Amino acid sequence: MPRIGSSPFAFPDFRGATRRLILINLAAYFVLLLASLVFSSTAQIAGALTFDPYSFLHGFLWQPVTYSFIHPPGMILGTLFELLSLWFLAGFLESFHNANWVTSLYAVSVLGTAAAALALYAVSSTLAPSLAANPFPLFGCFGGIFGLLAAIGLLYGDVQFMLFPLPMGIKARYLVAIYALVAVAMLFGQERLYAFAQLGGALAGLLYVRMAPRRGASFLLSESWYGLRNRYYRWKRRRAARKFEVYMRSQGRTVKFDGQGRPMDEDADDKKRWN
Repeated sequence: MPRIGSSPFAFPDFRGATRRLILINLAAYFVLLLASLVFSSTAQIAGALTFDPYSFLHGFLWQPVTYSFIHPPGMILGTLFELLSLWFLAGFLESFHNANWVTSLYAVSVLGTAAAALALYAVSSTLAPSLAANPFPLFGCFGGIFGLLAAIGLLYGDVQFMLFPLPMGIKARYLVAIYALVAVAMLFGQERLYAFAQLGGALAGLLYVRMAPRRGASFLLSESWYGLRNRYYRWKRRRAARKFEVYMRSQGRTVKFDGQGRPMDEDADDKKRWN
């Protein structure tokens, strides 16, 4: 990986996957805001969409996806910070990777965050119930943001980011280390579920960078689907070739096919043998 120079405090282009992620989160925020002004029972709707391990295990299977788009209307500054961070980090990665790769990385990090929270809940329910003493479910895109940040620290660790409003920069790998230490410190506080979930999102992002294809998870799925379909067609062709061989032998003729189900020309093989 070539070394990349320092990066000024300037937001990247608002395009592709970055624009889609920001607009979806903004739309979800304003929909929830308008619903809170019109209806009085929006807390129940938001509670059904945030990620609660207990609710997830009792049938709310959509929560690992929907929780990342839930931003409470009263937390304007927190939502603004999340969306600005998402814009900066996703836009930075999209300048080096395609939109499909960035979207897949974000989605894997979000799901990894929910998986970490679920794992903590499963362990604490049997071994140490005090570990999950957090009455609030997961919401917001912090898990996906942490996954993006971990990917930047792994791939572009020498890039320097400006610490606004301080006139100083810090390398990406050190910034990731600081966030990780803060999350570890939070494990000993009241928000240990959030901290453990953030670490799970970062781990999922790192695993995605190490194991996923460069074109994204959807490209891998499409290639796997077409590969499975082609193997099925080749199997049908070999099966039809075997049936045709049996039929021709019953007619007193011998026809041979290769392992791919293609007819073999015996005269051509004889010519190759003697030439």
